[in-house]
Amino acid sequence: MRKTKAKKRPLLPDPKFNDQLVTRFVNNLMLDGKKSIAFKIFYDALDIVETKKGETEKTALEIWKDALTNVMPHVEVRSRRVGGANFQIPMPIRADRKISMAMKWLISYSKKRNDKSMALKLANEVVAASREEGAAFKKKTDTHKMAEANKAFSHFKF
Repeated sequence: MRKTKAKKRPLLPDPKFNDQLVTRFVNNLMLDGKKSIAFKIFYDALDIVETKKGETEKTALEIWKDALTNVMPHVEVRSRRVGGANFQIPMPIRADRKISMAMKWLISYSKKRNDKSMALKLANEVVAASREEGAAFKKKTDTHKMAEANKAFSHFKF
């Protein structure tokens, strides 16, 4: 690479839970720079998760973190051209990319749900992902299956 790698800027922790991961999630959730609306959607979603959680002793934030770890992929396939043919090569994923992929999948599949508000959609997807079900968790399993199916090509690594 010609240029130096850009420095990662530190994120400020969110006001309610004092957690940088929440701020990172809200930044992904945000549209058109409307961060206060994104925070409101996230906090409302966690309130809904709190009411739906049942008799578990976990807090809504812990359920959200469980959902995030359940959706986090460990391997992905990348295309590589070898001798005129494209191969899907399974590769391990960096830690920060795992987190960002999980966040983006949770947000995108909650947007596709059929519920009234975005907070309700996000809450339902978080609850489903924490129980290891739902569209975002299915995306992770599909990604892992694809990597498993193509592990014969793993000797073509970059």
